[in-house]
Amino acid sequence: MKPLKKHLAATLLASAAVACLGLAAPAARAADTYAQTRHPIVLVHGLLGFDAIGPVNYWYGIPSSLRSSGATVYLPQQSAANASEVRGEQLLAQLRQLKAAYGHTKFNLVGHSHGGQTVRYVASVAPELVASVTTVGTPHQGSKVADAIEAGTSATGTTAAVAALANALATFIDWLSGGGSPQDSLAALKSLNTQGAAAFNASHPAGAPTSNCGQGPAVANGVRYYSVSGTSVLTNVLDLADPLLGASSIFFGFEANDGLVSRCSSHWGTVLRDNYPWNHLDEVNQSFGLRGLFTPDPVAFYRSQASRLKSLGL
Repeated sequence: MKPLKKHLAATLLASAAVACLGLAAPAARAADTYAQTRHPIVLVHGLLGFDAIGPVNYWYGIPSSLRSSGATVYLPQQSAANASEVRGEQLLAQLRQLKAAYGHTKFNLVGHSHGGQTVRYVASVAPELVASVTTVGTPHQGSKVADAIEAGTSATGTTAAVAALANALATFIDWLSGGGSPQDSLAALKSLNTQGAAAFNASHPAGAPTSNCGQGPAVANGVRYYSVSGTSVLTNVLDLADPLLGASSIFFGFEANDGLVSRCSSHWGTVLRDNYPWNHLDEVNQSFGLRGLFTPDPVAFYRSQASRLKSLGL
């Protein structure tokens, strides 16, 4: 008898024995509720981001994993490039629509990169709608890359031309993902540079660190605040985005960063961890899940954060 036939025969005999003894397995497993938060999880993309383009999700593999463990997940779409306040108002309108349609009372907001300021804006102006805010790789104190772009284009007189090209790219990304939001890359740049971030923080300070490179309050205005980030740049030779992040990381000198955001700038509220071996795109499991060998799985982080929120009744 061939090995496969022997295996099948042994399996059938074992199953019969178990059944005879009344030890048959349950008909169905208990539902997986590991990530089943009380309030829906809303994943908010960053600059030049999108909800999904065809089968490609900005949060690669993350929504499906959360949903498989019981979470209700929404992927709103904001302008790919615009001011923090404009994107925040867009998100706020969508949350109110979800509340009216499904009866949700609050939301757990998760924002990557510029999405962090977007969700903070909503928590600031409508805290009654927000249970928690988690920012991922967000330049809360501004990004030195944005500072360098602004300085370079101003010095060369190319600000308008570069803004036009960036707007065209943002419009194309928005079109591919089925959106119709206005694009303003210059407004986005002014939101993400050091000066713009400082002005935004002055208007929306909830969760701000109380010391240089420190942590902020865990709860502000009834909303829990968390932040997380990576400090690696070149993480996978197969990832075509790595060289771009490697080039942008030069602006940070010897300061730890993920290619676009420094470690200290990412701090807001409770700092869960600020030195994951991820770059800016690894933080949302892009590109297609490529990351450093033996590094933590980003999907697992989002699952654990959902479980943390669940344990808090959020």
